[in-house]
Amino acid sequence: VLKLYTYPEPVLKKTAQKVEKVDDDIRQLLDDMLETMYADAGVGLAAPQVGVSKRMVVIDVEQEDDENGHFTKGNPLFLINPEIIWRSDEMVCGEEGCLSVPKQRAEVERHAQVRVHYTDYNGKEQEILGDGLLSVCLQHELDHLDGILYIDRISRLKRQMIIKKLSKTQSSH
Repeated sequence: VLKLYTYPEPVLKKTAQKVEKVDDDIRQLLDDMLETMYADAGVGLAAPQVGVSKRMVVIDVEQEDDENGHFTKGNPLFLINPEIIWRSDEMVCGEEGCLSVPKQRAEVERHAQVRVHYTDYNGKEQEILGDGLLSVCLQHELDHLDGILYIDRISRLKRQMIIKKLSKTQSSH
């Protein structure tokens, strides 16, 4: 399980670098990212959130939680150099949270569907059509690769309230 970086860590505001080659080091990092995401009960995690400025994301929107509140593997996706190649005109609004903005949530408007082109765990080119939670998750995680947090997509007033709450909880640790 890797260390999670939280707002306002500088790595979260940087544009992540393209992964040149999918090798064992990259796969190891993807595995560690997945473990970290499950440990924190997240549905998605981008490499910058663990301090690595590379264009890599892990997502699992099909997890089951057992009676102890632990999440079990559903259908994990490993996306390397993901890129949104199509967005629906239809928009949806939903509450989002982020492991890098702990214990905070806000309504964010996103595209209802997106199509993403990416390289998978084995270095193969793939495409996926995201709908519902997967669509929101893809957009949220891909934003991280461009140094954008969900709080950058909400009103300034709401953002300031969240940042204020965040700095209170961070200073009490």
